Amino acid sequence: MTLPPRRPLISIPRGMALIGRGRAEGLNCFRDTRNGFLGSLVPGLGFIVGALIEGLASGEGISAVTDLLAPICALLAPAVVSHEMARLFRREAFWLRYIVAFNWCQWLLPLALIIGLALGQTAGAAGIETAYVCVAGYALWINWFIARHALALSPLRAAGFVALANCTTAIIVFGPALLTAHGK
Repeated sequence: MTLPPRRPLISIPRGMALIGRGRAEGLNCFRDTRNGFLGSLVPGLGFIVGALIEGLASGEGISAVTDLLAPICALLAPAVVSHEMARLFRREAFWLRYIVAFNWCQWLLPLALIIGLALGQTAGAAGIETAYVCVAGYALWINWFIARHALALSPLRAAGFVALANCTTAIIVFGPALLTAHGK
């Protein structure tokens, strides 16, 4: 068995930059393999482990562990949900291409938020609110763009894919907290 040639690490930021500007050739910068998928999870897992270490070091004990359940779900739910949806859409063969690009391109959103907030700061509170709305719109657009091109979906089917994936992920991530808060 031969392994596919390794792409240089620089191809990941290049792919993110291309996709972030609406250029589908950015998808070719990511490794659409199982290892590529696992690698795309590493930055998110790093933040989760860092939060766990900080929580344990500050004496939070078991709550440091339980507080990480929602972030773990937020990291992994899109993969689980999108895999099942790709199977239903008969695009399972393209799923790794989709999820690797999706995971890496989520890191464009904090950058977009920083830029948006910096620009919005000059306009006061209305500018900051506008920045949040613009970044949310950009996040939906990036998700749609990746689904459209990585899974080879029509624009309308890609929109449905994104809507269903985001709603399902939101229910998985926020549902338990909302249910427990409602019960109090």
